[in-house]
This record gives sequence, C-alpha cells and structure tokens, in this order.
Amino acid sequence: MDSKGVVSLPLIHNHQMMPWNDLRKGDCCGHFEAISDGYYCKRCDFFVHKTCGDGVSEYIEHPSHPNHTLELCSNLRFHCDLCGRRTNYLSYYCEICGFIVDLHCAMYPPPEFIENSERHHHKLTLLKERIAAFDCDAKCGKISGNEFAYKCQECDLTFHVDCVWHPSEVYHPLEVNHSYHPSHPLKLHTGQRPDYSDGACRLCARKIDDRYFYHCSSCNFTLDMRCVLHPPQQSLLNLKAHDHQLTLLPRLDSFTCNACGLKGDRSPYVCFQCGFMIHQDCLSLPRLININRHDHRVSRTSVLGVVNSVCEVCHRKVDWTCGGFSCQRCSGYVVHSKCATNKDVWNGKELEGVPEETEDIKPFVVIDNNTIQHFSHKKHYLRLHVNGVLCDDKKRCRACTHPICLQSFYGCMDCDFILHQNCAGFPRKRWHVLHNERLTLVSYEYDFFQCQACNRFSNGFSYQYSGITFDVGCGSISEPFVHPSHPDHPLYYTLLDEETKSSCNGCNKSSYSVLRCIEDDCRFAICFKCATFPQVVKHRVDDHPLSLCFDKEASGKYWCDICEKETNPETWFYTCKDYRASLHIKCVLGDFSWLMPGSTIDLSELSKVVLNNSISRPFCSGCKMHCIFPIILKIVGTSDKYFCSIECAFG
Repeated sequence: MDSKGVVSLPLIHNHQMMPWNDLRKGDCCGHFEAISDGYYCKRCDFFVHKTCGDGVSEYIEHPSHPNHTLELCSNLRFHCDLCGRRTNYLSYYCEICGFIVDLHCAMYPPPEFIENSERHHHKLTLLKERIAAFDCDAKCGKISGNEFAYKCQECDLTFHVDCVWHPSEVYHPLEVNHSYHPSHPLKLHTGQRPDYSDGACRLCARKIDDRYFYHCSSCNFTLDMRCVLHPPQQSLLNLKAHDHQLTLLPRLDSFTCNACGLKGDRSPYVCFQCGFMIHQDCLSLPRLININRHDHRVSRTSVLGVVNSVCEVCHRKVDWTCGGFSCQRCSGYVVHSKCATNKDVWNGKELEGVPEETEDIKPFVVIDNNTIQHFSHKKHYLRLHVNGVLCDDKKRCRACTHPICLQSFYGCMDCDFILHQNCAGFPRKRWHVLHNERLTLVSYEYDFFQCQACNRFSNGFSYQYSGITFDVGCGSISEPFVHPSHPDHPLYYTLLDEETKSSCNGCNKSSYSVLRCIEDDCRFAICFKCATFPQVVKHRVDDHPLSLCFDKEASGKYWCDICEKETNPETWFYTCKDYRASLHIKCVLGDFSWLMPGSTIDLSELSKVVLNNSISRPFCSGCKMHCIFPIILKIVGTSDKYFCSIECAFG
C-alpha cells in the first residue's frame, strides 16, 4: 500500500522511492523483515526495508574488520566473509584487503561469543581469522572455504557462522504455533531444506528462502517468513472474484482454478456453496484492461463461454467453462487470464471506471477520391498515383525511406514529399506486440534513431513511447503476420528465453524475440530484421529489380556479384530475374538504407546521407576500400571522407 510523497535514498537507489508496505524479501539485504514498512521504486520493482534504508551509511567501522573502514558498494557478486553466502545487492567492501560483508551481516554482526546455541551446549567463540577449509560439525553439507567460523574450544568443533548465529532470532522465535497448522509447532530452519520437501510454501506456493523458514518435519508442512508473519485470511468476501464467501483450504491438492483455467497444487480459496476454486493470486485479477495484442479493451468474465476457442496471446486452447478476458466488440476474441495479465502483455493499469480514449487516430483527412491531407504534411495536399514508377532511388517514401518501386503512392502537389499508399495509412496510435503501452506515430524528422526491434538506423517515421522507438516497418507488424517465405501458416510474436530461443530462418542467428509459426510440427521463425527486408529492390548491379529469395534447398557454391565473395544458400539472399545471381543482403542494402538520402545525421561525425551512384565509387575512410553499398555517409566539411558502414564509422 503506497502513500503520498517520495523519498530519495541516493546511497541505495538512483530513482525516487515511495513509502511502501510489503512483506517481500528486501532487494537491499536479501532477507525478510518482521515489519512491512519500506520504500519502493515502481520503475524498477525494487523494494528496500525501512531499517536498511534508514540505517545505511556510506562508510562504517565494523567489529569483524577493525583495521580498516568499509565502504558501501552495490552489485558486488562475491561471498560474504562472515556468513559465506553470496552477497546481495548491497554490501560493504574494504579496498585495501578485499574484505566484504553483506548488508545483513553489517547491520547484525555476529557476536564474539555465543553461550546458548541450539547447535551446541558449550560456549562458542568467533575466530579472528578466516580458515581455508573445514568440515562444519553442524553436518549442514555446505562446502566451506576461506571464511570465518565459530569454534568450541572444549570439544574442538567448528561451525559455519550462519549455522549457529541467526540474527533473525532477534525478531523471529525458534518455534511458533500457527493457525494453519494447529497439530504441531513449526520450527525455525536455516540452511538447506529437507530433501523430502518440495521447497515451496504450503500457503502461497512461493519458493522458500533457504536462509529462514518454518517447518514441521512430522507433517512435511513448510511456511515462508511472509506467511508466518502475515498469513492469508482464513475467509473473505471478494465480490470481484466471486459472489459468495471464500475459505482458504491449506492442503496439497490438485485443482483447476475457475478464474484462469490453470492447474494448482495447493491451498486454493474455495466456495463450499458452489464448488468454485481459485488461486490466491487470481483474487486480484483486474476487471478491465488494455493488452498489446488488441485495439480494444478486454474485460474479465467468469465464464468465457466460447466453445473450441483459442487464446489470442499464447494461441493454445482455452477452457471455455472457466474465466478469462474477452472483447465485447469482437465476437470470439478471448485470452487466458494469466496471458492477459503477463507483464509483457499488460501495462498493469486497471481501467474499470476510466473513460475510454476516443481521439481520432486516422492519419489523414480525405479531400476527394484521389487526394488527402496527411498529418505529417499539413501545408499541402497529397495526390494518389496508382502506377508506381520503376524503382527510382531519388523518389523515396518519407515514412519508410524506401524508394517508390512499382507501388502506388501519394505525392505532394506542390513539393517533393512522397508517401507509399500503404505507409500513408499507418494509424497515429496503435498497440503493438513489442511494447505494452500504446505507441504514437511520429512523423519524419532529420534526427535519426535506432529501431529497438531490428537495430537499424533510420530517420523516417517511427512509433514511439517514452524513449522506446520502432521504425514503421517493425512498428506496423501485427498478428497474425503473413510472410511470403512461409505462406502456409501465419506467424505470431514469441518472446523466448535462453532455453527456447530460436534460430531465425532468414539469417540463421539466434534471437530471443521472433515471429514464429505455432503449428506443432513447424519450427519456422524469423527475427524482426529479416521480417522487414524489402521484397523487391533496385541495385546498380542489375538492370532488373532484385527479389528476396528464401530458397533453402539450393546447393553448390554461389558468389555475390557485388563483393565477389562466396554466399551461403542457407540464408536469404537477393537474386535477379533469371535467378543467375545470389547477392548478400548486406551488399544489396548496406547499413544506411533506412536513412533518407540528402539528410544530415550526427553519427560518429556530422555526416550527410548520400547515394553511392556515381561512376567511380569513393574510398571509405574506415576500411580503405571502394564503397560498395547503395547509401553511404559523407563527412560534412570534407571533399573525400566517406564511411560505408557502421563498423567503419565507429572504427
């Protein structure tokens, strides 16, 4: 629960934070606290305990390292010299001798002596020097090395610090009686969980933190700190989730959640009156939201009711008897609850009670059947030319920056402003799979940008939101996406992880973000860069237009007529009308084909974007070779300094 006002904690975090109540593990020290007060940054999802935020200092004197002052550091991924655990976000460090303690050990230093340890009946003494390796007599099974330890001088036994000293015991008892487990008391555990445990909290299903948790060995019942300190309500009435009173059932039982249609394995809230069951985290599902896959709002419904329907985000079948999200305007448009509220799909804004935006997003005003006034060029009217000219490099669309090539276009009646007919129709605002906020179309500017989907430089139109920028090629892609390289099945956007990332069928490079075929027996995928290559281009190497070729069955050796080097038929290439040439895509397009010739940009130096169409090709100042690419950069104020590629420009 947040409150008014913001707090600056410059030693801990770069952004302003707000007072916040939460029982999660702190990003400051990596531990749980009994109190919920703290500070939170919404931009980074970063939570700091109040005790850490208020108590941290830039420099400290620490009893475990009396000879030198320790300095506060962040993101030092080492091991604490006191407890042996990997340091969390914040720690204290000695530049002179490399000594490091995590924030928790800095705030709660282990005492010099322990008189009444749960592990041992004699007095334990903290050793003054680190020891290289030892077998912990607590039989914890952890590998030790070069750390401090407690020793019993009478028995000659040695223990890890965190096996016998628990700062949490200051505010967490060693044993608790809990309302959800009245049969036996729960004991505080530190270190590795029992082998027979599934490692998750019985109530909330979160993975337990091995440092501190409560456990009953007789019943194999485990609770994390959050659920011990503040357990979920035993019964509640949440009319947004269900019409009747719900009761928590703290059992390990498989069930299907009626709100999202997904399986659960423990502790649902149930309605004994009608058999309704729901995950705890589904209680807070929003009622009305925007998702980045659809132009209209979608609303939560208790029963989807569309038989044989498919989720429009993951494209898997939905259980029509369960709840989900649907569009009231588009019949049959349904989304799983979990898919709709995924952080890559939803911006986190509940829209119930918020009026829907009604602004006009049309990009132009129709003057007559052949004439429009476009928002990017209000001073003149644009007239439609149905038959495009044959790939004239000098006639380029101001939106996508590509030449007018056998395509219908709108041309200004008073100046040289041109837009492809298709580009002229891009809406001024749109939702897009690559971002979960609504993007705005920004018209042509001479300043350039780098598209965050394909990484190309451009100074055409772009779709933007708060520093996120996509060129109109990537920004106009929508689902289902049909590409001529894979005409039989449509493609859908998929964000992959390290284990599932795919190789693009166009360039053979691995990518986390692809447009992929979802058919079970098809692994076709293309990255956004390959998906937006022009299908037809004109190049000086041939009198005819060149076509993008997807022929993966080609065999033998092929040579590029531009660079005179071998090509790989396993990747896409450009070919001429009679298919006698295979030209590298990089050689045909270069790095600057998405920049408007005649414009000036400040890349590594102030440069003019020029066509490489003279009889004698200039020398590149970077690679010292003749420039082979169709568009190059000429350094302003010089007569013979050129760059042919990004690599050459940045050296």
